[in-house]
Amino acid sequence: MCRNIKTLFNFDPPATHAEIHASALQFVRKLSGFNSPSQANAEAFNRAVSEVSDSARRLLAALQKELSDLESGGGDAGVRTRYIAGAA
Repeated sequence: MCRNIKTLFNFDPPATHAEIHASALQFVRKLSGFNSPSQANAEAFNRAVSEVSDSARRLLAALQKELSDLESGGGDAGVRTRYIAGAA
């Protein structure tokens, strides 16, 4: 498992596009074995990062919708609060 990939679901505030992209980048790096790909592999590598990032955003949106459904039913959704450096 990629130790540097953080859980992005069920936090307040929600994950940003930059956080989702960073997780996608770590995932593709782990799968490919490249920290930064050669020029010959850069297009495929960058396309994979983009596709994983898009899939992750769709997943988080779907999960958040289910969370909203739970909250509207009066249940305790257990939203976790994420520490953001510099936030007061």
